[in-house]
Amino acid sequence: MSKAAKNEAKSLWNVVFVLGPPGCGKGTQCKRIIQKFGYLHLSAGELLRKEESTPGSPFKDLIDQHIREGTIVPVEITCRLLENAMQQAHGAVGFIIDGFPRNKDNLDGWNRIMSDRVNVQFVLFMDCPSEICIRRCLNRGQGRTDDNEESLMKRIQTYQMNTLPIIKHFESMNIVRRINAASYTLLSKVRKTFR
Repeated sequence: MSKAAKNEAKSLWNVVFVLGPPGCGKGTQCKRIIQKFGYLHLSAGELLRKEESTPGSPFKDLIDQHIREGTIVPVEITCRLLENAMQQAHGAVGFIIDGFPRNKDNLDGWNRIMSDRVNVQFVLFMDCPSEICIRRCLNRGQGRTDDNEESLMKRIQTYQMNTLPIIKHFESMNIVRRINAASYTLLSKVRKTFR
């Protein structure tokens, strides 16, 4: 590799996507990983909820509607929020992005907007049965407006129709590391994927 190519590779943000159904434990495991490996955790959902609650946000009503309906927010908004968060982070080894990309439009938008700025290291796929995910969401008590059975069923349908094909796309690129997220030994399995 030439010196110029090495310098260019060093200037890219390292990214790990964390994907899986709602309630599989993406946020919980990401918070544990950052303590061990120096990555910064960026949750697309948390960034969207924060933007939704920001007074005067031009995206507030649109984000609110998508969250209530269990549908996917337009990629331009999500990519803008992710890019802003990355630009504000200093000293991070890389970024763990959970809950994104969630559909083909997200992936295409990400590639269009961010592909020249990032190095996607791998995709951590947290596979978990729907019944366990629903039970976890209903029992987590976070007070989220989308943690009710009707919204959860819509979110799981959206995941199955839109996100699973994205995971299969990444599998065809041989960058998916799949773990059983229903397991009690989940943290040790997740840590092994980063070694």
